[in-house]
Amino acid sequence: MKISKKDALQWFRFFAALPEDQPLGIRQQEIALAVFSQIELAAEARFRRMQEEIPGLRGMGPGPSTLFVGPEEKFPGGCRSCLMGTGLSAVRKTNRCNAQCPFCYDYGVMDAIPPIGEGLWEIGGGRYREEDLELLFAIQGKPTGIAYVYLEPMMEIEKYYGIIRRFHEAGVHQHLYTNGLLATEENLRRLGEAGLDEIRFNLGASGTSENVIRSMGIAKKYISQVGIETPMTREFETRFREKKGMILDTGIDFMNCAELHLNENNLGNYWGENLYFYRMGYLSPIFSREITLRIMKAAAEEAWEIVVHDCSNRTKFARDLNQKKKEGGWFGQTSYGCELPNYPYEAFLPVLEDPEFAFLEEEELPRGYRVGDIVL
Repeated sequence: MKISKKDALQWFRFFAALPEDQPLGIRQQEIALAVFSQIELAAEARFRRMQEEIPGLRGMGPGPSTLFVGPEEKFPGGCRSCLMGTGLSAVRKTNRCNAQCPFCYDYGVMDAIPPIGEGLWEIGGGRYREEDLELLFAIQGKPTGIAYVYLEPMMEIEKYYGIIRRFHEAGVHQHLYTNGLLATEENLRRLGEAGLDEIRFNLGASGTSENVIRSMGIAKKYISQVGIETPMTREFETRFREKKGMILDTGIDFMNCAELHLNENNLGNYWGENLYFYRMGYLSPIFSREITLRIMKAAAEEAWEIVVHDCSNRTKFARDLNQKKKEGGWFGQTSYGCELPNYPYEAFLPVLEDPEFAFLEEEELPRGYRVGDIVL
């Protein structure tokens, strides 16, 4: 059903006006899914046109799983583990953050994040102490890599050195995410000495702070792989271009351009933007991946000496497929899906009202689905 943009807008205005607890009928669901598909296909066509203009764009992993430009040897080890190894194994400790970013999945609910527990680490959803790693390795084997995430590790970084050392001794690749606001030469040196392989600075979280940029250069003295990983927003694109020279002069290895995706907490911060669903899972502003592709084009044309990685919704889709395969899942099994309890029909009105956003193909709705018909 290649619904027209005009019909899509009329139906979504109707769906948006329904009470939140009123489910759509089967034919109404068909219409809604047809609209989401039309938007997704049109957005992907825009992305493909932009990709065709990027010299040296190539894939990494089966599929390929993701796209990048730049020297392949600098492609981050954590991403290789995520996409081709045992997946993304998160190790969590800190339930606090020193920033309040509009793109954060926990925006507005920071004070409600439950603690992990004194002396404990969350690994794979379970609670462990450092000394339990030997038991984990003996029974479940060693992952190819792990990531320290959630929320800002630097809030209590002194607790991390011991567990980093244990994973390092076991030969597990480790990377850590930080906004960099609390990074110092001392804690970066100690992270390197403990055996951290890779550190990723969410440069957008600090407003592209020059102090954080300097910390990236310091980190490169002690840690093998240093890079940027941040959601692509308009604010970040502007500030990155203003400070591009300073950023590239730090000697970093990579930049992961994360496609911004939205949930209940941060959706309101991007209300009014043109949105799309990727495979009925992650919800994202269309502008986010367009920013990624513009940055990749500049990197390729200007021959930046770093890898610029398109960490897109497709990449995250592939990540989950890889992880399920490694877990022994059946063909097609995935946990990738929508993170919203209900489809936010009203949030799609801007893209349907945008005269510059066109569907690729349109056809008249069949009888029984047209506006004015009784559709259940």
